[in-house]
Amino acid sequence: MAYETVTLEREGALGLLTLNRPGRLNALSKQMLEEIEAACAAVEADEAIRALVVAGAGEAFSAGFDLQDQAADTPQGREAWAPVLRRDFEGVMRFWRLSKPTVAAVEGPALAGGCEMAIACDITVAGADAIFGEPEVKFGAGVVVMLLPWLVGPKKAKEIAFLGLDRIGADEAREIGLINRVVPAGAALAEAKEIARRIAVVDPMVMRRTKQQINESLSVAGFDEALERALAIDLELEGEGSDDKRAFLEALRAGGLRAALAWRDRRFER
Repeated sequence: MAYETVTLEREGALGLLTLNRPGRLNALSKQMLEEIEAACAAVEADEAIRALVVAGAGEAFSAGFDLQDQAADTPQGREAWAPVLRRDFEGVMRFWRLSKPTVAAVEGPALAGGCEMAIACDITVAGADAIFGEPEVKFGAGVVVMLLPWLVGPKKAKEIAFLGLDRIGADEAREIGLINRVVPAGAALAEAKEIARRIAVVDPMVMRRTKQQINESLSVAGFDEALERALAIDLELEGEGSDDKRAFLEALRAGGLRAALAWRDRRFER
């Protein structure tokens, strides 16, 4: 398959999936999410690939789900939002559910859906200048894939989500359990590949079953049910629609993303 918004390469036993919309900070568009699914299916089918590295082209891992898509064609009501949120959810969770180990290499921003995608990978490596966050409440939206409480605990998850924190540095992200390793800026991809190479040495059946053990341990504890319930609540939120979200999208339509972000940030100035 020819891809336009991602690239998929094979380096020996490694697959390298790169989010490739650098001019839009690798925002997760409908097309990109569809191509991610196709690329992951190709990885599953390729027995020569034993581990997958996920990275972003340019200066960001991903700024999140593409809000300009929403501004151009805004869903109205629960029925319209349901397939959109399901697509977003499945696009992120594809890396968690992939039978082969996934390693994220994060440089620059990994925000909102981009943050969720980075932490949905089995192992997450960040350059020292990487930043993480879930700023959704600041523009009247909800978190689509509520992984936070499972990784950082409910108290920290509430702090991040309630305040829309979007400047969590790499060192703090590691300290709170959001990611695994911090390396010098620019070195995340090399480190992620080295981790993936070491994983790829192991019998793939053993690695597949080991990932299954850990994931199913969380499933028994209610992980899958909790994520689905959180998604259902987000559907209620988006289906009802918030005044903040409507105002943000109007600012986006009128003046572009920079104007919309300025509108958002002015409300929090003291």
